Amino acid sequence: MMAMENGSSVTEFILVGITDQPQLQLPFFLLCLLNYMVTVLGNFSLINLICLNSHLHTPMYFFILNLSFIDLCHAFIITPKMLMSFMVEKNIISFEECMTQLFFFCLFVHSECYVLTAMAYDRYVAICKPLMYTVTMSPQVCALLISGSYVLGFAGGMVHTGDMLRLSFCDANIINHYMCDMFPLQQLSCSSTYVNELVDSTIVSTVAIVSTIIICISYALILSNILHMSSSQGWSKAFSTCSSHIMTVVLFYGAGMFTHLKTSSDGSLGQRRFFSVIYTNIVPMLNPFIYSLRNKDVKLALKKTLKRIAS
Repeated sequence: MMAMENGSSVTEFILVGITDQPQLQLPFFLLCLLNYMVTVLGNFSLINLICLNSHLHTPMYFFILNLSFIDLCHAFIITPKMLMSFMVEKNIISFEECMTQLFFFCLFVHSECYVLTAMAYDRYVAICKPLMYTVTMSPQVCALLISGSYVLGFAGGMVHTGDMLRLSFCDANIINHYMCDMFPLQQLSCSSTYVNELVDSTIVSTVAIVSTIIICISYALILSNILHMSSSQGWSKAFSTCSSHIMTVVLFYGAGMFTHLKTSSDGSLGQRRFFSVIYTNIVPMLNPFIYSLRNKDVKLALKKTLKRIAS
């Protein structure tokens, strides 16, 4: 129905997947399945640890909880359909399902950008203005920052999906990707995509640039504050609270920018797909480990929770 409303004759698409080489299907399937299981288990466990342990009910862990929730959503909307491409000859997705996947994918990617930005601001306040931290990062402020992240993410998803629904799809229906993303879909359209490419690139660039600037300013101020610290203990504490976030930002923003700020030429599709795998599959899997393995509070919460289960 939706396909007909926008003048398209295409009612379903075929997702190529990660690779079309038969000898790589089984190894990639096993790797993706393992990735999916670790991602779901890791993020779900981290969410539960934060919820069940009162000493983790702080602004920093509130943001980490939401980051894990977003990573879980990434896994649920992307990976199951990706796994199907290894199991069936034609991985078919209907027009409606494709647009729905695109919407939620854009929603959570945008939301993650804003949450990571809010986390940088949180670290700036914690290190540079510790005496004002409880006031500046009050529960109301944290709730406002997270609500704003999801609302702006929703707006971004609506704009990207609305732009895609205005396009017409005539005959070509093979998406050279493992999911419904903007640029592979635009290449299949039989109508002009100039406005779409302009709007999508402008939104993605603006979000990425503004978020990056805020994060860089936050860490520049943090670095300046650290350099004025006299004790090595202060240095160590500041570095330990920031290093996990910096690792996540570098992985997510680096892969995301290589994916979306490239030209939409055919030659870049393989590279685009590779970087997409990093920030839709690898980063969500790594985040629970990044925020837990070197974190004493999370380790303590894990010990307490395991003792409760054992007793």
